[in-house]
Amino acid sequence: MKKIIVLLLSLFMLLSLVGCTGQKESPAEDPEPSIEVVDQIGRQVVLDKPAGNVVSTYYLVTASLLTLGLKDRISGVEMKANSRQLYKLAAKELIDLPGVGSGKEINIEEIAKLEPDLVFLPKKQKDAADVLGDLGIQSIVVDPETYDRFNELILLIGKVCGVEEKAEQLVSYYDGIVSEVSSLTESADRPSVYIAGDSSWLHTCGGKMYQNEMTKIAGGECVTASLDSDKWTDISVEQLLQWDPEYIFVVNYAEYSIDDLKNDEALKDLRAVKENKVFMIPSAIEAWDYPQPSSALGLYWMAGILHPDLVDPDRYLEEALTFYKTYYDLELSNEDF
Repeated sequence: MKKIIVLLLSLFMLLSLVGCTGQKESPAEDPEPSIEVVDQIGRQVVLDKPAGNVVSTYYLVTASLLTLGLKDRISGVEMKANSRQLYKLAAKELIDLPGVGSGKEINIEEIAKLEPDLVFLPKKQKDAADVLGDLGIQSIVVDPETYDRFNELILLIGKVCGVEEKAEQLVSYYDGIVSEVSSLTESADRPSVYIAGDSSWLHTCGGKMYQNEMTKIAGGECVTASLDSDKWTDISVEQLLQWDPEYIFVVNYAEYSIDDLKNDEALKDLRAVKENKVFMIPSAIEAWDYPQPSSALGLYWMAGILHPDLVDPDRYLEEALTFYKTYYDLELSNEDF
């Protein structure tokens, strides 16, 4: 009898080890692979998973996040967000978020309170990346001042936020417009263009800025291409007269009007002024000359001004209506631009 009991106990223990139902334990699932990227100043950034809580201290990134459908992940934005018409129309909730940075300053303390998975910083604030890193906060520094680097930024956002397919579609959309405009204007004469900046018509884009490349894609030559700078730069009246551009494009966020420029006695002999070829870049919604998704519309507009025989001058209006409906679900009219 004792032997039978011992045998039964041994059998019970054996069944307990392998599972009395005869089923084997399921193997543990493999962990999600980490996300490894290199930001736009060469820093390696590793995330355990796609960023679900992000802070953007740079309007170019914020606009791109919106275009990629990521507004619900944003917990902090650049300062003066309440001045941006795009946010008022497409993402009112951003206006009430903490304003935590700009190209001039970064509020580390406020960012830390938001406990973000990831912070986007402009190149001007690259030193803040080390400070945030010491607090255990990951950051990506961006510098999208060329066509290729703008595309790189979109793909970078797509990867760290887990929306790679959307990012690739947006890049493909932009590439398509660049290819179309370039092919239409590649054999045409390239008129000279001067881009007048925000605070003064003698404040202009440096030769390493996106606006120069944008002008070239649209079939023009920016007279400031020789300026060795990636910042807005002040020039003299004498320099502008020497360049004597055929066209002047004024940014739509300028603190002066086209008439102010044209009525400046010092500029009366400029070819663009005499021939009435001074134009303001649309639109009132956002700047179309910045390296952000809507600059695709600026390309159509610019090419239509420089080469109306090759590019329909109203093409940008048609595309703008589609663009803002597709990416922001906004029903707009031509008067909005």
